[in-house]
Amino acid sequence: MENKHQSNGEVKQTEEVKKKMSWSGSLIVASLTGAFGSSFLYGYNLSVVNAPAAYIKKFYNETWERRYGISMDESTLTLLWSITVSIFAIGGLVGAIIVTPIVKFFGRKCTLLLNNVFAVTAALLMSLSLLAGSFEMLILGRITMGVDAGISLSALPMYLSEISPKEIRGSLGQVTAIFICVGVFTGQVLGLPEIFGTESRWPYLFGVIIVPALIQVVILPFLPESPRYLLLEKHNTSKAEKAFQTFLGKDDVSHEVEEVLAESRVQRNTKLVSVLQLLRTRAVRWQVITVVVTMACYQLCGLNAIWYYTNNIFSEAGINRETIPYVTLSTGAVETLAAVFSGLVIERLGRRPLLIGGFGLMIVFFAVLTVSLTLQNNVYWLPYLSIFCILAIIASFCIGPGGIPFVLTGEFFQQSQRPAAFMTAGTVNWLSNFAVGLLFPFIQSGLQTYCFLVFAAICFSGATYLFFVLPETKNKTFNEISQAFAKRNKVSLEMQEVNHYPEERKSSAEQESNFTSSVDNGKTKQGIV
Repeated sequence: MENKHQSNGEVKQTEEVKKKMSWSGSLIVASLTGAFGSSFLYGYNLSVVNAPAAYIKKFYNETWERRYGISMDESTLTLLWSITVSIFAIGGLVGAIIVTPIVKFFGRKCTLLLNNVFAVTAALLMSLSLLAGSFEMLILGRITMGVDAGISLSALPMYLSEISPKEIRGSLGQVTAIFICVGVFTGQVLGLPEIFGTESRWPYLFGVIIVPALIQVVILPFLPESPRYLLLEKHNTSKAEKAFQTFLGKDDVSHEVEEVLAESRVQRNTKLVSVLQLLRTRAVRWQVITVVVTMACYQLCGLNAIWYYTNNIFSEAGINRETIPYVTLSTGAVETLAAVFSGLVIERLGRRPLLIGGFGLMIVFFAVLTVSLTLQNNVYWLPYLSIFCILAIIASFCIGPGGIPFVLTGEFFQQSQRPAAFMTAGTVNWLSNFAVGLLFPFIQSGLQTYCFLVFAAICFSGATYLFFVLPETKNKTFNEISQAFAKRNKVSLEMQEVNHYPEERKSSAEQESNFTSSVDNGKTKQGIV
């Protein structure tokens, strides 16, 4: 009996040691460096155009007048500004479409490094547009920066999901969302009049983009490529072992390599799967639908509408126009804190409660916000309730829906399907982003404050779907997650294994034998020493 208790204690102690060892220095540096040069820039470019909007429009008008001798009419100016803002999403769509072949041929890490070419090019175009007297350079820079964002929002979550142990995969995956929020907040801070939010200094807001890109270019080359990519796609066992050792901070990685090889034995295809093949694969049908639903809700749930209303609501609450930019910083701070909180609790609470709970809270606060906005002219304290609802909606979004869709996309699919899955997710993400920018002004003008009920309905639909379909993926391997979906997809893992191609079975077997022989050689060398 004592021995039994002792063995249980040893098992618990071993598990605790494993958890402590999970966060290695290399893993932390890789996630922070990767996110700083990728998702941070996406968030930064979402907010950076807000503060200098008036100065940029004035620059457009003056450039037009200098060229053609007449002032630009209001409709043309509005059109040019709309193109400047929305073309970022078009660039993002292009990036999401081209990311699949890039990550296949160059790998996850090299894709992140090469992507900085777009970031630096965009920064130079936008920051020098005023000096060159060309608003076309600013627009071209925006679409180029969009391409960078489209690639990074697929390549970064893919890289993070493949280098992290399953025990902390969710927390590490949330780094993407955390840095998006930090980027938004940084854009708000640097846009203050005391820093770069002036008529003469606004180009520096775009020049700053070069800094995170250069930091990533300097640090990331010293870190390994994704070990899963090296093992399953490049068939380089020795490099994969070294990558695992670096990221996990331990010498014995036989269990991790065997786990990846087990995935390769079960997977149907070791070659890169196209988007069309992915959509036709019955074994991942509900995974694809779930990713599409979560990504669509991520953009369509109404957070963009919240940003649109923020200044008006703060003004109605009696806050000075000059003070509003400083008060708006509270939204960025709340967003960042909520994302960090989500990263800290995701491995305890799981993906499912945070995602469904986040949408549920958004429904409640959208309903309260609709009532308070409708009646705020009649009751003096209601504008303050509106401010609270805005902050609560932002926090609810960042706790779950703001980052978990990227985590799920990395968890649902096997190695050969992952690039196509991220391409699908990215396409839905950017199309939804563009649709919101295009349709929201019409929804807002037609429904006024009742437009938030539309977003509440979208959140309700997303939460309902996820409640019935989404399994918990916390601490689960790809095989276990596939098994959770198997009944709904009307397939079994055994059926998938039967359908393997002989060549691919052979490839998987060769990898296993190579790894086994390398382990045996290692033991032999140890014996000789």
